[in-house]
Amino acid sequence: MNAELVLIALCAGFGLGFLLLGVRAAVTALWLRVRGLRVMGTVTSRTAADRRPGALVLFSDHLGRDLLLDPGRYAPLCGLPAVGRSVPVVYRRERPTVARLWNTRHLLAPSFGWFLTAAVAFGTGVVVGQ
Repeated sequence: MNAELVLIALCAGFGLGFLLLGVRAAVTALWLRVRGLRVMGTVTSRTAADRRPGALVLFSDHLGRDLLLDPGRYAPLCGLPAVGRSVPVVYRRERPTVARLWNTRHLLAPSFGWFLTAAVAFGTGVVVGQ
């Protein structure tokens, strides 16, 4: 079997898989935007023992439980305010532990990443095919 054909098929397969993951992440963000429960959370700092960058968001779900949302290392890029400020949080009623910040950048960041990865995989397949 031709090695170039196998590489093109792998790139197309990975590109299609990443594209499907991007569509899934975009649909999840849309579903959260339309049907998610929105609450206000408070930005808190991490403990001294936690060396990861960024802050955490403390919020209460619909049952009154206090939960922590970790926006990740790119929280300042997603518009997370300073410690002590309030920020809107959205989550599914069935899964409050999987919450996101209520802003467009944080909701659409995963889908953008998957679409960008799919474009790179498809582009690699096109370059190999020429």
